[in-house]
Amino acid sequence: MLRWIVFLFIFAIIDIYAFQAFKTVTKNNWLFLVYWLITVLVIGNFINNYYGFDRSKGFTHANAYAAGFFIALLVPKLVLVVGMLAEDVFRLPLALYRYITEGSAAKGPYLPSRRQFISQIALGIAAIPLASVIYGIYKGRYNFKVLNYTLHFEDLPAAFDGYRITQISDIHSGSFDDVEKVSYAINLINEQQSDVILFTGDMVNNKAEELLPYMHIFDKLKAKDGKFSILGNHDYGDYVTWESEEAKHQNLESLKALEKKLGFDLLLNESRFIEKNGERIALIGVENWGIGGFKQAGDLKLAASKIEKNDFKILMSHDPTHWEKQVLKDDYHYHLTLSGHTHGMQFGIEIPGWIKWSPIKWRYRYWAGIYNVMGEYINVNRGFGYLAFPGRVGIWPEITVIELKKGKATV
Repeated sequence: MLRWIVFLFIFAIIDIYAFQAFKTVTKNNWLFLVYWLITVLVIGNFINNYYGFDRSKGFTHANAYAAGFFIALLVPKLVLVVGMLAEDVFRLPLALYRYITEGSAAKGPYLPSRRQFISQIALGIAAIPLASVIYGIYKGRYNFKVLNYTLHFEDLPAAFDGYRITQISDIHSGSFDDVEKVSYAINLINEQQSDVILFTGDMVNNKAEELLPYMHIFDKLKAKDGKFSILGNHDYGDYVTWESEEAKHQNLESLKALEKKLGFDLLLNESRFIEKNGERIALIGVENWGIGGFKQAGDLKLAASKIEKNDFKILMSHDPTHWEKQVLKDDYHYHLTLSGHTHGMQFGIEIPGWIKWSPIKWRYRYWAGIYNVMGEYINVNRGFGYLAFPGRVGIWPEITVIELKKGKATV
């Protein structure tokens, strides 16, 4: 209860300060009523969904929308607060100066009135994140993008020159609420006609049953050389409360069975070879390995125990910190690692060739797209689904297509 009282106190300060912009621009009491009515409804819904949160049920659609509407309300108000504070940087010193120089002889209040045009500018700027968040919830989360990359390797077996890989990651099927949009994305994947489909973890948010409504859709995924998958941190069911360890274990086994039913070859610290015209490439899949409190079940040595050092290697590892902390330091040269996990925070700005930014960069060094370190590549997929916040702003759901080419590598 105490934390909610503190939360309401802090939000009240933010809200009252942000409201100054409205008071400066208009005196319409009906607009004031709408402002406070929306605020009370959104905050009330947010508290109702999170006070006494039931960890046995996990994160529901109601929780997600409550969080989404709260963010849509909070971010614009923070922009207004910044605008009002920026104005007060000049108002407060001026008030102090008038108090010292004029004293009781001052005509009118020491503190100058807020300037209407400043509030108008602040409201205009605040409308941008408001519209962006609303768009992200309404459209952005299903705004699937196909990103194509061509990577060159001098030691790529000649038979695999032009080999196409489609990578998807972070499906989070428990978050979906539109079967038709998901079906569209699956068709988009199949249209790429890649040789193999690789899924790099987080099929569900917490429970295997989340996948059931979408089994008939994901079953349509097709690739000539098959479909392979690994587990992500959410697949283990670590973020909900279970009635027993046996129930938690059975949930994981059920998820493994469902992935197998979908035709995925789930690699649990294992490897496979894909052969073509007498040549081969190695596909290695590790269980989740991450830092910052995430499960570290991945065993790179075990996964590659049947792989020779000179094999061409593609590694599937859910969390990109594994690549940074272990893979790059390994004796084996892993030509290409495929990861996900970060979602690009589902929020950021990306303009190809100009800017790629998200707050997630302060948490993950490698957070989205292709990186090359010491001749080893990683692709960090931005994710197919979404989690917690029911939307995406600027960082769109991703289907990655990577074409392998034989030739001199380019950095």
